[in-house]
Amino acid sequence: MELFTDEYFMNEALKEAQKGYDADEVPVGAVIVCDNKIIARAHNLTERLNDVTAHAEMQAITSAANYIGGKYLNECVLYVTVEPCPMCAGALGWSQISKVVYGAKDEKKGFSKIDYQMLHPKTRVFDGVMQSECSAIMKQFFKEKRK
Repeated sequence: MELFTDEYFMNEALKEAQKGYDADEVPVGAVIVCDNKIIARAHNLTERLNDVTAHAEMQAITSAANYIGGKYLNECVLYVTVEPCPMCAGALGWSQISKVVYGAKDEKKGFSKIDYQMLHPKTRVFDGVMQSECSAIMKQFFKEKRK
């Protein structure tokens, strides 16, 4: 039996970030897990959809809710490569997600700069999982954009 760890699922989120990178989207990837099964995979689609709300987390929340047939994700875990922004944190709060695990901090626009209370009171947050890998893909993307 394969051991499902935070690193395993973050690696899956990184695969989504790579899909975004390849599509010239800001490379943020997300997966939502329920009972050690990935029920949603997403990456940013803001450029493709011409929609500023089409963040990876928002796409994953919608997909997971459709999969389980309900709006509450209180038995699910989000793995995302970059700290959610306030918009995404608000949506995660409304979804009542049980746990958020992210890799790289967003020093400029991350929700923790504002208020952890955006999330549901029972939501647990863990940061820094595969931080260097999650940061590296973002840094490479923006380095190429600045050329």
